[in-house]
Amino acid sequence: MLIVACPGQGSQSQGFLVPWIENVAGFSDNLERLGKAANRDLIALGTTADEESIKDTANAQPLIVGASIAAYRTAFAKFPVSAVVGHSVGEFAAAAIAGVISDDDAMRLVTVRADAMAKAAKEASTSMAAVLSGEPELVLATLESLGLYAANFNGAGQIVAAGEKSRIEKLVAEAPAGTRCIELKVAGAFHTEYMESAVAELRKAASEVAVSDPKVKLLTNKDGSVVTSGTEFLELMVNQVASPVRWDLCMSTLDTPGAKLVELPPAGALAGLAKRGMPNTTAIAIKTPADLEKVEN
Repeated sequence: MLIVACPGQGSQSQGFLVPWIENVAGFSDNLERLGKAANRDLIALGTTADEESIKDTANAQPLIVGASIAAYRTAFAKFPVSAVVGHSVGEFAAAAIAGVISDDDAMRLVTVRADAMAKAAKEASTSMAAVLSGEPELVLATLESLGLYAANFNGAGQIVAAGEKSRIEKLVAEAPAGTRCIELKVAGAFHTEYMESAVAELRKAASEVAVSDPKVKLLTNKDGSVVTSGTEFLELMVNQVASPVRWDLCMSTLDTPGAKLVELPPAGALAGLAKRGMPNTTAIAIKTPADLEKVEN
């Protein structure tokens, strides 16, 4: 079983699309088309933009989704894909790949999402932190005691906390026993109630796009289940903006003997989690076109 995984925010790095533009036929044209739909210069963002520009939520989300879609359209036509899954904003690329929405609509929607989340993040001083290792029960109890949310259950010993910045800083300073806490460079408390205003804006935009049922197995971040209705999946994506990401459950559903999980660019984070949390599955990070050889072997 070949699983395509679409990465989420934070996976991007300066110039990560240079080898794709230089070496993959049609990639630049696809990226330019997707950029027009998003009203972003994705070629510049993926090649020459500085780190601050590509970390800006309003740019990062369209860039990541556009990169995944362009890589899939130009380099994966020959591979028989059995399942698709995205992490957080990566669900928009997954929805396009699975045929739930068009590539252009995925880009238009992710731009609405990015702008709305950036706007919501300015309404309060919030942040996020990765809590690494430790007993999950202890971590969750600590977050509750601090008035924080568990925003991402990433599996492989990683939970991402979110909430008021002062409380995140307290968590980092007084990490639960057996853990290491790292504050993330993000604009705000994503996947929590702080993003409710963004949900409303995205829902309005989503009501205007054409939707089809998925053509391949498609998983949701809500609970790791397979969704067969395109309309349901679109609604789940909208709600996910203010709801926890259960990547741990997605990995549990997909971990099958002989399975191969291939992470599209900007790759690395999901393949790393899969190597630790999916013992029956081979994980491959497609960081450059040269990595495509690993899928064939």
